[in-house]
Amino acid sequence: MKKNFKEITFANKEKESFQFDLVSFQDLLKKKPSDHSQFEFHKLSFFAIFIITEKEGKYNLNFNDYEYKKGTLFTVRKDNIHKFYQSKAKGKLLVFTENFIVNHSNKLEASKLFMLFNEMLASPKLELNNMEFKEVLALIELIKEENVGVNDRYSPSIVRNFVQILITKLFRIKSKNHLVFDDNKYLTKFLELQKLVEADCFNNKKVSYYANIMGVTSKTLNNITQSIIHRTAKSFINEIVIIQCKRLIINSQDSLTEIAYQVGFNESTNFFKYFTKYTGVSPSQFRTTYQTV
Repeated sequence: MKKNFKEITFANKEKESFQFDLVSFQDLLKKKPSDHSQFEFHKLSFFAIFIITEKEGKYNLNFNDYEYKKGTLFTVRKDNIHKFYQSKAKGKLLVFTENFIVNHSNKLEASKLFMLFNEMLASPKLELNNMEFKEVLALIELIKEENVGVNDRYSPSIVRNFVQILITKLFRIKSKNHLVFDDNKYLTKFLELQKLVEADCFNNKKVSYYANIMGVTSKTLNNITQSIIHRTAKSFINEIVIIQCKRLIINSQDSLTEIAYQVGFNESTNFFKYFTKYTGVSPSQFRTTYQTV
């Protein structure tokens, strides 16, 4: 029986039509929502950027724990699974919908959004140096002043442009550190492959299947993934399969044997071996560690 992750939809109570909000990280940790807990796994239906300005702590994104400190910044794409841990850290959290950016952006600007927030292309965690930290905070202060202090009919457009500048600046930082791919002929094909695999990986795990859909050879598909993430297409497919398996294990009360069949294995023992090989723990150990009651 499935126990769906609580999906958090975007809501700005003060500005219902405005698909952006800026909140303090410490206030977020103190909140007591009636429909979910920020300290249990939940799913986002929007994008988020948050930066730590004081103290340290830990954050879990897609079942991976990340340590953070002053100057740490996270970019989280919609549909990711995450949870916070109790902490005395302080920071700023920006949340916005896809439409907030994409509907008002050209193709290049929109592509930067999807690349910056794509955890398959680069780590969602970014450590800013002192200058980068000050520049990002200055931009966030401009956003806050316009969003809260001015708040007139021009503010939504100005806030949107400031957020676009922030995204572009973060993209520059990651590009400078070779953490994103600013110009690569294979990028579009890679993103196409990622979308296909995320949608159908339980039914089809073979490189040849996706190569056929995309109208290329398996060798070309390997060239694409090697060029972008320096790994084989099979390795990339396996990574997505494991991520989706983790979600199902945590998000379901079905037995692990039933889940094995759901994710495309005819023999449950093969699933157990597969999961253990790529994670280092058995499905039951993973469930015991992460599943919330």
